[in-house]
Amino acid sequence: MASLLLRTLIALSILFPSLAAQEMLKSQPPVWSGKPEIAAFEKIENDHMAAAQRAIDQVVAVKGARTIENTLAIFDDATRELNTAIYLSQLMQQLHPDTAYRDHATAMTTKISGAQTELSLNQNVYQALASVDVSKVDPATRYYVQRLLLEFRLAGVDKDASTRTQLKKLQDQLTEDQSNFDRNISDDPRSVDVAPSELDGMPQDYIDRHKPGPDGKVRITTNYPDLFPALDFAKSDSLRRSLWEAWMSRAYPKNRDVLFDMMRTRYQIAKLLGYSSWADYNAADKMMVKGDNIAAFIAKLDTASRPIAEREFAMELAEKHKTDPAAKAIFAYESFRYSELVRRSQYDFDSASVRPYLPYPQVKKGILDTAATLFHVTFRQELKVSLWDPSVETWEVIEQGKPIGRFYLDMHPRPGKYSHAQMAPVLDGVRGKQLPEAILECNFPEPTATDPGLMNYGDVETFFHEFGHLMHHILGGQQQWAGISGITMETDFVEAPSQMLEEWLRSPQVLATFANHYKTGEPISAEMVARMNRAAAFGSGNSVALQNALSAVSYDIYKDAPEKIDLDASVPASFHRYTLYESVPAEAHFYASFNHLGGYSSAYYTYMWDKVIAEDFFQQFDQKNLLAGDTPMRYRRTGLEPGGSMSANDLVKNFLGRPQTMDAFQKWMAKEFDTASRN
Repeated sequence: MASLLLRTLIALSILFPSLAAQEMLKSQPPVWSGKPEIAAFEKIENDHMAAAQRAIDQVVAVKGARTIENTLAIFDDATRELNTAIYLSQLMQQLHPDTAYRDHATAMTTKISGAQTELSLNQNVYQALASVDVSKVDPATRYYVQRLLLEFRLAGVDKDASTRTQLKKLQDQLTEDQSNFDRNISDDPRSVDVAPSELDGMPQDYIDRHKPGPDGKVRITTNYPDLFPALDFAKSDSLRRSLWEAWMSRAYPKNRDVLFDMMRTRYQIAKLLGYSSWADYNAADKMMVKGDNIAAFIAKLDTASRPIAEREFAMELAEKHKTDPAAKAIFAYESFRYSELVRRSQYDFDSASVRPYLPYPQVKKGILDTAATLFHVTFRQELKVSLWDPSVETWEVIEQGKPIGRFYLDMHPRPGKYSHAQMAPVLDGVRGKQLPEAILECNFPEPTATDPGLMNYGDVETFFHEFGHLMHHILGGQQQWAGISGITMETDFVEAPSQMLEEWLRSPQVLATFANHYKTGEPISAEMVARMNRAAAFGSGNSVALQNALSAVSYDIYKDAPEKIDLDASVPASFHRYTLYESVPAEAHFYASFNHLGGYSSAYYTYMWDKVIAEDFFQQFDQKNLLAGDTPMRYRRTGLEPGGSMSANDLVKNFLGRPQTMDAFQKWMAKEFDTASRN
């Protein structure tokens, strides 16, 4: 009898959480599923803001001793409400098909951000949180409060009333400028019109997708499915250069003034808060700590990458000499083409040859299946969900029969849509209250009845990368508090999990599960994968050099007073200093469409900083079978699930057993010249 009772209790303990999670998901319909018009959208947002304000008022009104329950928990509710509001406004700003709707969403983003800034400067709330006794609470809660107090101080909460008023005004202006900067990029797609003969060298499916118009010309856009295949494969130098110049010129000249305003506003904020520059201020709550450390890291990367980049450049120049014996330079736009030709001549690999094995539907299924195995979850599509575009999909993340999150896939280009690729949060996960949600916003080829939607190698790598972010948000979103849920640790750690997941693309076992020829069904051969990986390793040095140059642009324009910065000289100067390629005049204007100068601002170094961590992480896995052993689950438990409940340095140490080193990164960068890896 006792044994039967025990088994019943155990069964109920398993069943009830599952049922509770199912009920939570039912009460949490997919975002925008009601398809609200502008007025209804604004009411939703204003309701969230009103709920946040009620929570803030409740925190301030507490009489007596401050506790976790009467102060931190209520404050966290306010955080969750404001985050929910701004996630939705940014989503509609970037993805809604209607221009007027995007305009209203942009204005709403500014309004909500203003409320967040006002909260960060609220001395009563700060004093309330500082009065909470955290000496006996769990480590995650203690860390959360300590981190909150740091962020309040970095916002300027401890400054006098006049300074706080100035900071609020500056932060509101910065939010508006950031929104305008991003919108100007999304709203300014460029294109070139060329004769059909200019498509010589392009894959047949690309040619089939680009039929001549009434004027006999073919239109090629700067959308990624058009741009990067053309840079890789087109024989026409004229097409590649004109398309590159168009891409480099997006949002120029409009964003020149917007960016300068952001630089000026950020400099003023930093000076008011006692920092010498925005770069120094922006590093204060990150792993990097100080702006000077960014400069030192950039110099260290330059030293590490230059010898490898020089060897690669010599191989590309030798390729150019086959048609131009007197050539002494390679332009940046030519590097794509000559890298491709080196891969063909030196590594016996034509990048176009892998595309028939990578139609979008198969790649999507393969990445979901890989993530399911790696992270011990399953995915279930929610059907008949009507969102802002018919192509958008909704998926549940399931673990042991219960939902633990939801995500959306908005994967193909359209007018007015965000033009890059990113994961964006939709809802913070709060244990027992709200499941985490996220979205992928990408611009991959869209399959049709006559077009399989073949993807380039780089497209698939990007898909893996963004899905790494997504799983980090979902798995790290099972916290007690919204403020430490998902990807809320220091922001210069956030690219490590995503860059590490890119390596699964190189696994023969992983590719064998989904890379089948779209016509014959033939699986990709292990021999082709081996050649692909050898060829893909080529260019690592120059890729790091380019990323380092962009990191320098990001740092340099924010390390000093804006009046001392010549924006039109910044990109060419950094490209000349850190890369081996020559620039075309249009590259001087690239800053106008370099969207990370708005978001990451001075911290674009994050990508390379985290590449170092990612490669160190990756070496902990079984290199012969990346899905085998206990490392995947250990990585999930120690690297992803903690979310922002501890410092990024502790996340690294808990998985590696030590701080990160550059050893694995340098090995990755030099892999193409490692004789053992090529035999």
